[in-house]
Amino acid sequence: MTLSQKLLPGVPLVESMLFSASLDQMGLSNSQRDVAIQLHEKGFAVFDFPDEDLAARIERIKADLTPQYDFDRWRAEGWAANDGLRVQDAWRTHEDVRAIAANEAVLDLLSKLYGRRAFPFQTLNFPVGTQQHVHSDSIHFSSVPERFMCGVWLALEDIHEDAGPLVYYPGSHKWPILYNDAIGKVAGTETAEFAQPPFEQAWRALIDATGTKPEYFRPKKGQALIWAANLLHGGSRQNDPARTRWSQVTHYYFDDCAYYTPAFSDPLAGNLDLRDIVDVTTGKLAPNTYVDRPIAEVPKRGAAVPAPVTADRWANLFPGKAPKDFDPQRYLDLNPDVAASGADPRKHYVRHGAREQRRYK
Repeated sequence: MTLSQKLLPGVPLVESMLFSASLDQMGLSNSQRDVAIQLHEKGFAVFDFPDEDLAARIERIKADLTPQYDFDRWRAEGWAANDGLRVQDAWRTHEDVRAIAANEAVLDLLSKLYGRRAFPFQTLNFPVGTQQHVHSDSIHFSSVPERFMCGVWLALEDIHEDAGPLVYYPGSHKWPILYNDAIGKVAGTETAEFAQPPFEQAWRALIDATGTKPEYFRPKKGQALIWAANLLHGGSRQNDPARTRWSQVTHYYFDDCAYYTPAFSDPLAGNLDLRDIVDVTTGKLAPNTYVDRPIAEVPKRGAAVPAPVTADRWANLFPGKAPKDFDPQRYLDLNPDVAASGADPRKHYVRHGAREQRRYK
């Protein structure tokens, strides 16, 4: 056990103020040590993805997922609107996507870096750049204790500078995480916008105030990048819509945490969007845990613990977000990746589908 794990068990090793004092106790190889130092200091680290079969997996992924993307429509409408293309949670139906997400060497590395067992919970497969505004993942999927989440971005081809490479701001992972209260937002009443847009002005102001300069990731096929939960990152403008930018993103959580969506939560107002997280490696739900026991077993003191936002309550919290003619079953039929993920169709459309211009009729 490292010094940080002994004294600050609720802080990821690689994000701990006791990182330097614990580094020699983390059981890292020389190459892993370099990754740990980069991640601690900059909020990201680059490495070669450890899979002898990666080239063959990439070709199978491209061949199998290509029919699910409407490239013509994207180049005619989505590119100019800064919208991307993606398939979410293809790990459920595609073994190669799952194998990349559950790569044992990567899981071992992440577990050492964070001090808890890592497990993948979401995959995103992209054929082109996302052009997504810079953001912190911590508003989309966070944990208690916080920062026990990270992402791994894998290049499935050489990435050209005109294909909208990944952009990130070194060191921004050390900034305070912005939650709804920090920007004066209440999730239950803010219906004009959702999730990320309300935070974007604040992030831009922080970048300007600190003078932090962006860096761009132009990797070769098979290179990967780990980023910390609060690192500001996004997709830069794609200058050439004819180019592809094939990639796979895998998001990871860690054992013994509670998993929730801060952008849709007001915990002190009784609104907690607690997540039902599936561990990709086991196919089973990961228990939401507070310190050392499942949340359902945590002793109550005083007022009852706020209940999660259920599907029945969702419409009341976000009225009018889905079109009047929205048909949940039709949406699932038209978007098989959403159906395979088990997501609530209305919630998915509100959070993702509208921005992605997904069909619902």
